[in-house]
Amino acid sequence: MKGVAFCPAHITGFFKAEIEKKSNIGELGSQGAGFSIQKGVKTTVRVRKKTEYDISNFHLNILGYQTDNAQVSEYVIKKFLDLVGKDVFVDVDHNITVPVGYGLGCSGAVALSLGLALNQALDTGLSKEQVGLIAHEAEIKCQTGLGDVLASYHGGFEIRIKGGAPGHGIVKKIKSDNYTAVIICFSPISTKRFISERLPFINGLGGRMVIKLEKSKNIIEFQNMSLEFAKYVNVITPKMARVIKDLNKNGINCGVAMFGETVFSLVPRNKKDRVIDILKKYDDGIIITSKIDNTGARITKQ
Repeated sequence: MKGVAFCPAHITGFFKAEIEKKSNIGELGSQGAGFSIQKGVKTTVRVRKKTEYDISNFHLNILGYQTDNAQVSEYVIKKFLDLVGKDVFVDVDHNITVPVGYGLGCSGAVALSLGLALNQALDTGLSKEQVGLIAHEAEIKCQTGLGDVLASYHGGFEIRIKGGAPGHGIVKKIKSDNYTAVIICFSPISTKRFISERLPFINGLGGRMVIKLEKSKNIIEFQNMSLEFAKYVNVITPKMARVIKDLNKNGINCGVAMFGETVFSLVPRNKKDRVIDILKKYDDGIIITSKIDNTGARITKQ
């Protein structure tokens, strides 16, 4: 049996963590705002009966951008194997089309696309929300993210006004059909280290920004708030500062991805080439351009 699913990558511009005093892991997560793009993770799962020659119950293969951390995938696979209780072997291909660790929500996209593909291949019959909860739980337990699963589950440009897993968190979408994302990535940042060390200092500002953006629903204001948030959190490197200055002096608004040495700009499509030309001079960066993905995580054709 086979299952194939896609989950878009997601960028968070600012957030407020909600990780304390919650008895239900589905209620943990983050408020915040960000957007999903049409690049991300496509996962293909093939299931067969386990044989005496199989050392374990699964095999992982990574295509595209590589990652040296498979704990999220392993967590999701083990959850589903526990559910089916069958002596099966699961062969997983992750095709990752965005760099890992740069603030593009890869771990959430891996977890959610894998969960949907496993649900289809193993015929476990879970609802999409139940699969989303497993993916969200994997992110929380592995400390790889807080709100990307909820955001990429829904897709689009979103404000997460209540954190948590799909079915628990609440999202409001902002119309963004005419915008293109242009992104430049330089170096990864450890989400796990940031979550453990720096969250207590930033929740007040992130919460106020959520309330403000919910009222204005303005994409330019979102980018300005993202820059303010990044400066407050002190994650802007000298290289990022040069890119931001270069874009701003050319009249281009931009923001910073949480968490990575990554700068993004959401611009009307007729300004896309202008932004790309500015970023091309930074030849040590990875440039990504994409429309907004308004569909969110989904099963795809075989």
